[in-house]
Amino acid sequence: MAITAQQLIQWKQQGRAIVALTAWDYAIAQLMDAAGVDLILVGDSMAVVLGYKTTLPVTLEEMLHHAKAVGRAVKQALVVVDLPFLSYQESISQAMHSAGLVLKETGAQAVKLEGGYPAMVETIARLVQAGIPVMGHVGLTPQSVHQLGLKQQGKTEDSAERIFNEAMALEQAGVFSIVLEHIPADLAMEISKKLTIPTIGIGAGVHCDGQVLVTSDVLGLTEKHPPFAKVYTNMREAITKAVKDYISEVRDRRFP
Repeated sequence: MAITAQQLIQWKQQGRAIVALTAWDYAIAQLMDAAGVDLILVGDSMAVVLGYKTTLPVTLEEMLHHAKAVGRAVKQALVVVDLPFLSYQESISQAMHSAGLVLKETGAQAVKLEGGYPAMVETIARLVQAGIPVMGHVGLTPQSVHQLGLKQQGKTEDSAERIFNEAMALEQAGVFSIVLEHIPADLAMEISKKLTIPTIGIGAGVHCDGQVLVTSDVLGLTEKHPPFAKVYTNMREAITKAVKDYISEVRDRRFP
């Protein structure tokens, strides 16, 4: 049976860690789903594979295009799609339209929105009331890169309190899970203990209810990965070698 948002909440209660990765295409999504990943995030971190320097240029149309490919591949994992910058911040009706398109066109089961400030909490509450499952995201929010930078958040008492309160407010608004990105491990542990919904950490320590990484970082495909990522294999090296071997064989007339 396919994994549901409610199942993630049950797993938190059972103490079962949740495994999440990103995917943007059919082949990788199919492999990850068959390997047993619980949650596949079609993240706006696809900016790295599209050649953008930040997530800001990613459009809703690009998200829909890639999410459709992922949706066609996945049979078991819960598929969540990021709403990209300026596809949900202008108004509740804009957010409803964008989220509705994701669910109608891609086969995904949920959307993810960044931020926990009051206006975003209201938007999320309305989406949930309309039957749209929403994942929250606090701490380092990449769509606010020009305001926050890419440094760790929640290091001061005031910023830690703000992030904690945002997480509590998002749970009240009805999110089924929250991504905690690049915050101190003790803050993430405090939030995870207080919430009844699961936290998914990325650079937030071991005490979250699950972990997510960008798959291109995991596979060693990115030139520069964040300090909290772990590279499990070096696909850049493997692909470069394979291509060079092919070039050599063709030029030496050893292929085919």
